[in-house]
Amino acid sequence: MTLSLNQKAALLSLLLLAVGLLVWEAAIPGQKPLSEMTEYERLTGGGAQKAGVPPPSQVIAKAWEQLSNPFYDAGPNDKGIGIQIGYSIYRVLTGYALAAIVALPLGFLIGMSPAAYRALNPFIQVLRPISPLAWMPLALFIIQDSEASAIFVIFICSIWPMLINTAFGVAGVRSDWVNVARTHELGPLKTAFTVILPAAAPTIITGMRISIGIAWLVIVAAEMLVGGTGIGYYVWNEWNNLDLTSVIFSILMIGVVGMLLDSAFGALQRAVAYAE
Repeated sequence: MTLSLNQKAALLSLLLLAVGLLVWEAAIPGQKPLSEMTEYERLTGGGAQKAGVPPPSQVIAKAWEQLSNPFYDAGPNDKGIGIQIGYSIYRVLTGYALAAIVALPLGFLIGMSPAAYRALNPFIQVLRPISPLAWMPLALFIIQDSEASAIFVIFICSIWPMLINTAFGVAGVRSDWVNVARTHELGPLKTAFTVILPAAAPTIITGMRISIGIAWLVIVAAEMLVGGTGIGYYVWNEWNNLDLTSVIFSILMIGVVGMLLDSAFGALQRAVAYAE
């Protein structure tokens, strides 16, 4: 039986995963059993569990424990991984939606008007390179709310890729198509929605895809600063508890959620592919 390219890739991925887990497991030294220790080692605390990188078997056990009841709530500092991820996704999507509301219309304006581009470009070039977390102290001081400040940081980091890609996609629409629309006496609004938007959609979605990836990266760091709830706070709290198994598990969950968000926009990008 001949395997397809996707099947071969999947098998190779599983093989690499299995090899990586085996190497990881073998690289972690085992804890010496208490029965095999000398009396001196027992008296000096040699049997006490030492902090160290856990083997994958412990991480898998932790994942099973957490994912079997992901939405438990036992107090402010003890919530399930599902609740923590839910808080983070809520903040990301709220800040991201606000950024889209601003970036997409403004990007259309910049892309369709050279004068608007020249007027706004200096502001974009000054604000775009600033690290989103550099805005956090100012946001906390002005807004005086950690939740709203985290959402603002997501807003400010999400807006630039969407704005720039929208402007680039709109400006790159072939002038012939716009001229045909004018020949058919289409108004500016109808031309924007029936000609420019379909042609620029792949580039716009690319910017949105980049933005969601950056937003997910930033929210983890922001939650480490502001605390309270969220997957970033969960990682920091488990580190303070010296529970490296939970830290590694949460890191893997961050990666899985990020992959799912990117895959969703990847599917959307394929759906709006524009054929000339």
